[in-house]
Amino acid sequence: MILTSLPPVLPQFAMLSIPRDLWVTIPGAGENRINAAHYFAELAEPGTGMKAADQVIETNLGVKVNYVVRLKFDGFVDVIDAMGGVTINLPQDMSGYTAGSHHLDGTQVLAFVRDRAGSDDFFRQTRGQMVIVAAIKNMLNPVKWVRIPAVAVAVAGSVQSNIPLWVYPRLVYATLFSAVFGFDSHTLDRDMVTSWTTDAGAQVLLPNWEKINPLLFQLFRQ
Repeated sequence: MILTSLPPVLPQFAMLSIPRDLWVTIPGAGENRINAAHYFAELAEPGTGMKAADQVIETNLGVKVNYVVRLKFDGFVDVIDAMGGVTINLPQDMSGYTAGSHHLDGTQVLAFVRDRAGSDDFFRQTRGQMVIVAAIKNMLNPVKWVRIPAVAVAVAGSVQSNIPLWVYPRLVYATLFSAVFGFDSHTLDRDMVTSWTTDAGAQVLLPNWEKINPLLFQLFRQ
């Protein structure tokens, strides 16, 4: 789950990855992992998961969510493959890959993002953002523009969103701007949460709001 903001002046995306094990209050369902909000809603009434994800963010983080985008895991593979794969530059050895440049197809990218061996939620947050930025920069290469129709078809079949059409020109411009000048990317640091085991034996992360709130204010409440 990534909370994204586009300020009204500077066209630069700010991204905050939220660990799926963050223990929060889910409206109508009590306390649970933050990613369970979508699951519970879809289980009770198919088609309501996106709204539930919206509500759990607003309830716990206090950030107004205007729009929601949902990408299916299998669709994620299709989109990356339609791009002809992506090249990721690793600053250090990571998820079975050595430091340096690696060109990965959709299946490899999904495995890279979801890798759990010697990893945790914090590393997965970082890898997810790395893939998003790499994919966007990949499509800025004119050599890849011939693939745009195939990518558009893959996106249409894999992505659901409530973003109105009139917003898309601004999003496209901001995406290009951020790809060139850099995304304002953030994750929740380890000192922003406390590891905790529930009575049922689940390993979760309790939010330390006194550490999280200043970052939320910086990114989303200016």
